Amino acid sequence: MNIVVLGIDLGKTLCSMVGLDREGAVVLRRRIRRASLAAFVEKQSHCIIGMEACCGAHHFARQFASLGHNVRLMPPEYVKPYVKSHKKDDRDAEAIAEAATRPTMRFVPIKSEEQLDVQTLHRARERLVGTRTALINQLRGVLFDRGIVIAKGRPKLNLWLRENLPDNTLLTTRMRQLVDDMVDELHALDRRIKQLDQEFEALAKSDQRARLLRSVPGIGALNATALAAAVGDVSAFAKGRDFAAWLGLVPRQITTGGKPRLTGISKRGSTYMRVLLIHGARAALPYLARMDTQLGAWLQALLQRAKRNVVVVALANKLARIAWAVMSNQRPYEAVVASKG
Repeated sequence: MNIVVLGIDLGKTLCSMVGLDREGAVVLRRRIRRASLAAFVEKQSHCIIGMEACCGAHHFARQFASLGHNVRLMPPEYVKPYVKSHKKDDRDAEAIAEAATRPTMRFVPIKSEEQLDVQTLHRARERLVGTRTALINQLRGVLFDRGIVIAKGRPKLNLWLRENLPDNTLLTTRMRQLVDDMVDELHALDRRIKQLDQEFEALAKSDQRARLLRSVPGIGALNATALAAAVGDVSAFAKGRDFAAWLGLVPRQITTGGKPRLTGISKRGSTYMRVLLIHGARAALPYLARMDTQLGAWLQALLQRAKRNVVVVALANKLARIAWAVMSNQRPYEAVVASKG
């Protein structure tokens, strides 16, 4: 068999493979156990290997690339149009092989083990923050059900727990024990999240790209390390708008009959990074709007004609484009003074 393109549909235990020759004809159809996949690929001559960018794909991609193969990872939604008829593992592998040969296909850069480590730490922190939020909501509900209403905000809750919980008589003995356990769990979550934040702070200082990103307003250690880990080769994006579109921060376009119509942001890509950028933009907006810079003048004009939340998202879009420029040019961000008159 002269396999030129090998499409692999990864599974938890079994993987489906389809091999194509130079004419695009199918010359191989096989199902193989996941544990035997690397040994099978090692025996093949150098070829194009296509896979969907799913869990475990980057691990295999690094292995196959080290063997000399041309590995191409693709977003699953871009492969779906090439699936013929009903969904089957063999047809998925055939669609992957066909999609890998398309000249207009957009491929996902292979992530290094260090990048995946940082992304995993971010996912762990996100899970802890979600667990902490759920615990706080449950704690507020327990207290509210006993007639104890606490104002919004973590500081107000912590203040009440510190000053009023020891002498409170509205809680029964059992509920008092339960609330104490919940408070201990809350403090433990706070400590674990703080440890991860300190680790991200150290990573942001040691990584050159993260240090450059931190020069952008609204981008701190969390944003910088998340962006540096997610963006392998920044040259994959031709311009800043492509990077902002990858993050889902550009308007969704609906064009028919030559008439374009713009709706809300597309919300494609990583929700986590998009949320980080929007929160960073929200925090930096008051400061940037007062600055005598081109960015400040743009924000002042935008605030006069748009709602604040719209301005926050627009600023997040702008910061994403600035972040792309910083990574592309390998230079820190420098604010440009607004021209007079």
